[in-house]
Amino acid sequence: MRQADVTRNTSETKIQIAINVDGTGKAELASGVPFLDHMLDQIARHGMIDLKVVAKGDTHIDDHHTVEDVGITLGQAFAKAVGDKAGITRYGHSYVPLDETLSRVVVDFSGRPGLEFNVPFTRARVGDFDVDLSIEFFRGFVNHAGVTLHIDNLRGINAHHQIETVFKAFGRALRMALELDPRASGVVPSTKGSL
Repeated sequence: MRQADVTRNTSETKIQIAINVDGTGKAELASGVPFLDHMLDQIARHGMIDLKVVAKGDTHIDDHHTVEDVGITLGQAFAKAVGDKAGITRYGHSYVPLDETLSRVVVDFSGRPGLEFNVPFTRARVGDFDVDLSIEFFRGFVNHAGVTLHIDNLRGINAHHQIETVFKAFGRALRMALELDPRASGVVPSTKGSL
């Protein structure tokens, strides 16, 4: 089973994450940032990934450190769970609509961190959540999972819908990329022989 447990403790946050890449979409979420929990639930459900997140951060200052560090720790967990990446599909993509909004996410488990984030948010906050924290979450993830990630919100008016379609599409792209390819069992999907 492709599973991982990662703990990350700093002076700003204390985070525990457990994932099962081959799960059923079950989520237990207590990040201390309610909107982040809602988005993490999208990753779990649409990625069919079992995900447990417990975080305690300095949210009395703001949510920045918690959101970023959850992204970092989740990236570390994925890197640990997929190991040498033998047998995975490697690439994944998804388009997700929600009413007027459409987003596209493309991921490559390349071993090379890179993020292209093109989301023209229509407002600065969704409830208490600062929309700029979305990019901090994904930047933390890609840098520690070692993936290339392209995120594009193609259209949308409602900022909640913009973020939600991005997270749903991210979950589905992860699911596709991490599917085991029966024709390439045990083979690392690269002409280099390693990722």
